[in-house]
Amino acid sequence: MTSIPRNPHSASAMPPKAPLSMHRQSFWKKTGATHGLDEKEPRFWRLGVFAPAALATLALVLGIGWWLANGGLTTLEKVLLVLIGASFAAVALSFATAVVGAIGAVRVSRPATSVGPVEPISVALLVPIYNEDVGDVFGNAAAMLRDLQSHGGTHHYSLFLLSDTQDAAIAWREWAAYQLLRAQLPSDLALYYRRRAKNTDRKVGNLTDWIEHWGADYEAMLVLDADSLMSGRAVRRLSDILSTDPEAGLIQSCPKLVGAQSLFARAQQFASAAYGPLLARGLALWTGREGNYWGHNAIIRTRAFAECAGLPYLRGLDGSKRLILSHDFVEAALLRRAGWGVRLVPELPGSYEETPASLIDHAIRDRRWCQGNLQHLRLVFARGFHHVTRFHLFHGAFAYLMSPVWFALLIIWALLGTGESNNVIAYFSEANPLYPDWPVMNQMNSAVFLALTYGMLLAPKVIAVIVTLLVPRARRVFGGGGTFVGAAMLELLLSVAYAPILMVQQTLAVLGTILGRRVTWNPQCRDGQGYGFSTLIRFHWLETILGAIITAGLISGLVPIWLLPIAASLLLAVPLSALSAWRIGSDAPKPAQLSTPETLRAPPIVQMAQVERARLKSQIDAEPLSAIPAQ
Repeated sequence: MTSIPRNPHSASAMPPKAPLSMHRQSFWKKTGATHGLDEKEPRFWRLGVFAPAALATLALVLGIGWWLANGGLTTLEKVLLVLIGASFAAVALSFATAVVGAIGAVRVSRPATSVGPVEPISVALLVPIYNEDVGDVFGNAAAMLRDLQSHGGTHHYSLFLLSDTQDAAIAWREWAAYQLLRAQLPSDLALYYRRRAKNTDRKVGNLTDWIEHWGADYEAMLVLDADSLMSGRAVRRLSDILSTDPEAGLIQSCPKLVGAQSLFARAQQFASAAYGPLLARGLALWTGREGNYWGHNAIIRTRAFAECAGLPYLRGLDGSKRLILSHDFVEAALLRRAGWGVRLVPELPGSYEETPASLIDHAIRDRRWCQGNLQHLRLVFARGFHHVTRFHLFHGAFAYLMSPVWFALLIIWALLGTGESNNVIAYFSEANPLYPDWPVMNQMNSAVFLALTYGMLLAPKVIAVIVTLLVPRARRVFGGGGTFVGAAMLELLLSVAYAPILMVQQTLAVLGTILGRRVTWNPQCRDGQGYGFSTLIRFHWLETILGAIITAGLISGLVPIWLLPIAASLLLAVPLSALSAWRIGSDAPKPAQLSTPETLRAPPIVQMAQVERARLKSQIDAEPLSAIPAQ
């Protein structure tokens, strides 16, 4: 076994510096494009998405408005219509995107990805890390470097592990892993490591620090997350596309989920594999060169980013400087404003990431994303942004605002009950002129409303299932048609069960953000460990109480029966959350394994990463601890 050098200064961990200025931008000053982009907007696809979604939403609002208008619409009835329209618009847009994706699969065999000859470029693979599992991160890095040596093409690659780790023990393990890899990898594989003493500005500051000190030597930077994994062919393909498209500033791949072992993570992984490609294809078609950035597994033109995407601080209500948290959307907006194209390549194989293992882990990550995405509402009207860019910013925030909207609708419908004289607030009647005369929510009305809402919500999944079943090869890679349908039904059941719990959690996240509560930015938990009963109770007490209240209303006949699935989900939040961390064994029935092509036949890069992870962990654990410096 290779021993770890005792003196951390015995080898250079970084190449010679090559400074590149990072220019902070302004959102409110007039700015012109610094790069010319050929304006070819996919108007046909955009019309095919937004027109049907708008018409469907208008028809629903007019229909429910006619139904509610007994003697004229009151203010409260108008609020209800706005809430219904807002929630349904988001659902209709997702449905229309799936339809466009399905049409595109037939009409567009393969999206154009190159426009000229491939010229070799220098690419830096950047892996920002913060208190992560060292064996997993460095094992992935070793696998990517080895695969790049075989399949990277003519481009020149360097991999940088950019640590913001503050834990001394983890920092030592990082240095140990780096020294082991550097000694074991071939000398022509460029691997570097540096750790900042202070993690100023988090990931934004980490990447900015690299650009300002080493960015000038690299034409492109491929930004990865700590759990990212990309094959050599995928990295080469992204490099080829950027090399051949001089108008592209950023190319975003569509990562697939891998490594899931728990029930919740497997459900997320299956949904991503089964339904994600259809939505991603539709999104790529209608966004065109006004795409978005998801923060990782994307290649970026380094000088364009440095010149156009430096983020300023936002000002809080107290006048303090606030870091932009969900920086990726904003960086894409700034690149597009400067005239650079931002593209999504949905069918690029070999791009992977991991997902939270349990419901609680997912909700904790969601709190961070919620706080960052709600910041985008302040930037929707920034000067010079493309109209599609503004939609990305608004839609990212509205995805979280949808949960309070649904929560408000749930409360209103629960209070309305089953009729004018049989509800929680019986004073909503003609006897009290201060309140509206609500229409009777009979069983037929309830069934229609429930079918329409859930039908549109689940339609993208149904379309994806049908498309998969119609393609023999697609059925085979999921383990056969019967197994696939069974897994899809289980995922559907789980999504229905967990959706109300996530609605409450996201509502709390939105309220916490509005009240100024700051969330901590801890590393994502991916090991699938469950939580104790006391933790589950502390996390889900509100859902349990709400579920008990709605259940009592159902038993007494005051709450419409169509709220039963929601009541059951909320009432059983604690056991459902515990179940989410259950590890699925190989002895489970095939549909219950929620298999994907990646779990049935692990890609070579995933197999290689698993081997490298295990090897590094055993070698690092065999070494004594020692001090490690920061730069």
